[in-house]
Amino acid sequence: MKKCILILGVSVSTLFTSCNNFTSKNSIVSDGNNKPKAPKAVGPSRILFIGNSQLEYFISAPILFQELCNASNKNINIDQLTTLGVGLDKVYFTNKTEANQNFSNIDKDGNYYDYVVLQESTSIALKNIEKYRSNLKMLAEKIHKNSPDAAIYVYQNMTPLPYTDSQYNNYYKELRKNTVLATAFIKNAGLLRIGDAVKDAYSGKSGYNYLKNNTDNLCYGQNTPHFLNDGGFLQAVLLYTTIFEKKPIIPKKLILSTGTGDNDSMRKQEVSKAISDPIALEEIAYSNK
Repeated sequence: MKKCILILGVSVSTLFTSCNNFTSKNSIVSDGNNKPKAPKAVGPSRILFIGNSQLEYFISAPILFQELCNASNKNINIDQLTTLGVGLDKVYFTNKTEANQNFSNIDKDGNYYDYVVLQESTSIALKNIEKYRSNLKMLAEKIHKNSPDAAIYVYQNMTPLPYTDSQYNNYYKELRKNTVLATAFIKNAGLLRIGDAVKDAYSGKSGYNYLKNNTDNLCYGQNTPHFLNDGGFLQAVLLYTTIFEKKPIIPKKLILSTGTGDNDSMRKQEVSKAISDPIALEEIAYSNK
């Protein structure tokens, strides 16, 4: 499991200083609920994840999504390009050889990828809308060469502050606004509403309680929150329901984290024991699809 020391270019304290007084010259022209339409696939569909540690750290979004698809009889192939602690442009350049090979592949139905998830770094998504747009545009252009009709889901980052922080909602609103604005420039793209779902979970929607023994069950991290089992489950179910417009079949066991220590890893665990309230989290995910 990728739990090495994560070196961040921008700490939360720096983000707080930069974004304490939010301003924007742009107005939101959409509520962010536009749904991209996936092409009709011949044979198994294919999805590509591109991002950083929000996708792959204590838990793995691609692995959990694959498990939900398998349990729900959805035949789908999964690729990923992930690098810890960097923006989408650096994820691409770090994995350039593999990325260019992926983007050059062709499929007989005219689209190699049917779905793509693009997850920008929180610092860029929060305070650099122009770079956010340019990174999405750069990758979308490469993807569209051999996947012109791919449904692109832009990942709405969660707030990089504790829910109890007085600036939590301000950060949430700014991240959501910037993601909507950046997504509007991309063909056949919509939001993967992670930030909305996480906020709903923290606020207790569907009776969910994120605290157990005064410990956050959703996320862990001092400067950058990373999903624990509850958060990873929420994220995977949200992606499934967003793409397929229905709830997945939840298997009895999923590959989840055993903890946050250096000696912990991901392994098969019983959902009823490793997830604090899977029913509530599934409801929250479905309401944000």
